[in-house]
Amino acid sequence: MIGRTMSARTINFTLNGEAVSTTIEPHRNLVELLQRFDLFGARESCGQGLCGCCTVLVDGKAVSGCLYFAVWVDGKSVTTVEHFDGHGTLSNVQQAFIECGAFQCGFCTPGFVMMAHQLLKENSDPSEDDIRHYFSGNLCRCAAYPEIVEAVRRAAKAT
Repeated sequence: MIGRTMSARTINFTLNGEAVSTTIEPHRNLVELLQRFDLFGARESCGQGLCGCCTVLVDGKAVSGCLYFAVWVDGKSVTTVEHFDGHGTLSNVQQAFIECGAFQCGFCTPGFVMMAHQLLKENSDPSEDDIRHYFSGNLCRCAAYPEIVEAVRRAAKAT
């Protein structure tokens, strides 16, 4: 109906290990929801689920936060790149990205870090082809791909 507004909905979910609740309009995406919690690691870039900059984990599976409606996380667990920044210690993946220089501008890095964590959870010893295939949905406009592959291989060895 023209002129009719959708009412906001209260959702409850786990965000980086903490139970949270908020009210959000049904047309808002997951990136917009995360920004309400001052989490800006997942960045909306393409708005079409093609670049991977907005990658977050929902119930342990990678999703494009720009395409994933916020209300869909009701009752679920959401993990963002900020989850790995806690307690002053870098994860193996983050440390490897630094050691290998696997980023230049850093805009895409959170999405790659999230995908690397998921890949290594599924395959603790991925080949170069496995890594490249897994990251086929992530784009780095600075072309740091060789360094990203090396960082994932290094993180796999450190795990």
